[in-house]
Amino acid sequence: MAAAHDDTFHHVRDFPYFHLPFDTHLELPRIFGLQLTKFMVLQVVAGAAAFLIFRGLAKRVRSGDPVRGRWWNFWETLAVFIRDEVVRPTIGNPHHHHKPANGHLHPEHEGHADFVSGGENADPRRAGHNADIPLGSHPADRYLPFVWSCFFYVLFCNLLGAFPWLGSATGEINVTGALAVVTFGTVLYYGTQQKGVLGFWKGLVPGMEVPGAMKYLMIPMIWAIELVGLLIKHGVLAVRLFANIMAGHTVIAMILAFIAVAARSEQASWLYPLVTPASILGQVAIGLLELFVAFLQAYIFAFLATLFIATAIHEH
Repeated sequence: MAAAHDDTFHHVRDFPYFHLPFDTHLELPRIFGLQLTKFMVLQVVAGAAAFLIFRGLAKRVRSGDPVRGRWWNFWETLAVFIRDEVVRPTIGNPHHHHKPANGHLHPEHEGHADFVSGGENADPRRAGHNADIPLGSHPADRYLPFVWSCFFYVLFCNLLGAFPWLGSATGEINVTGALAVVTFGTVLYYGTQQKGVLGFWKGLVPGMEVPGAMKYLMIPMIWAIELVGLLIKHGVLAVRLFANIMAGHTVIAMILAFIAVAARSEQASWLYPLVTPASILGQVAIGLLELFVAFLQAYIFAFLATLFIATAIHEH
């Protein structure tokens, strides 16, 4: 690794230590030959925070009484938002396209098909308020654990970057790349489970009416394009999150660096008093924007993961 004074992006890189004030380092140990790094520790902190918060929230929800307290209401609101505004409307009911020949659905799916497709038996009260549908009774709820995990894990990793001397693990391409690989595997799993192995891979090509021998040329070509597109979409999932988080922290570091540059300049006597307050105010403004971006990027990651799952389990 490059030395800190030679590395422009030192602030957002991973190291086997925490960089503390006065140029001191908190070295991290090796465990069974594996060197712990700062982002490894922060990911464990993010996972532990999510576990503790939602374990407490689950206990309160399980009692059957309304959740009380601003702290718990805040996390419940985020969870319900992802459920009602992202997962349920995006995924809908993957079974409502597969009616048997007699036109009758299995009883456990009948109400859901009307709800999703807006049939004559649809309940308008439910159509406008997903919260009226108990958790687990909507067919899309089976995908909630994964999407909730993505959203809150990414959110907590992002928010840790707001604390001095910590950092955002999601500002590292290897971390976001691992998240994208897990999402890709999940999409393959759900798509294969819904359609079967052959049905999933055949489903990459939408139904087309291609005349004559043209189909022997067009279908393999479109299948290859769709396969490459499937891989690229998940690659972009990693790059998008990494680039946005890294860019924000880099901008903050550069704005604060103006103070040091001004202090060492030949015009420091008049330049330093002007640059210092402007840099601090700029850092505060960018910091507030970064707080918004932490939530926004977690939402975008969860939404895209949900969209990819919906694409995999539904017919074109």
